[in-house]
Amino acid sequence: MTRQLFVNLPVKDVKHSRDFFDRLGFKFQEGFSNEFAICLEVNDNAFIMMLDEKYFSKFTKNPVSDAHTQSEVLNAISVESREAVNEIVDRAVSIGAKEARESQDHGFMYGRSFHDLDGHVWEIYWMDTNSKS
Repeated sequence: MTRQLFVNLPVKDVKHSRDFFDRLGFKFQEGFSNEFAICLEVNDNAFIMMLDEKYFSKFTKNPVSDAHTQSEVLNAISVESREAVNEIVDRAVSIGAKEARESQDHGFMYGRSFHDLDGHVWEIYWMDTNSKS
């Protein structure tokens, strides 16, 4: 059995979040998207559900955290090159994201991160899987 991963994140504005991630080049699984939620497709087996905060709160008894002031999760996504890391993060910043920290360059691995419109952290990284490091 192939397992699938669905990460659920609260967002303030589903349409605004969809536009932001669409402009970054992500695709959406329409069968799991509606006015209360969007399903960002990372690959065939990994998805990020972005749920309207009120809808999200129906799935937990805990208060919904404010990712602008609290850390809840770090979403790390690999890409095919260093250039792709820079392209995605630079594009994210140009459409409203904030860079989360300095770039990390370990030779065999390079990454940058940004806070999306709701404050969630997205780590975009490239790793040389052939490296002996």
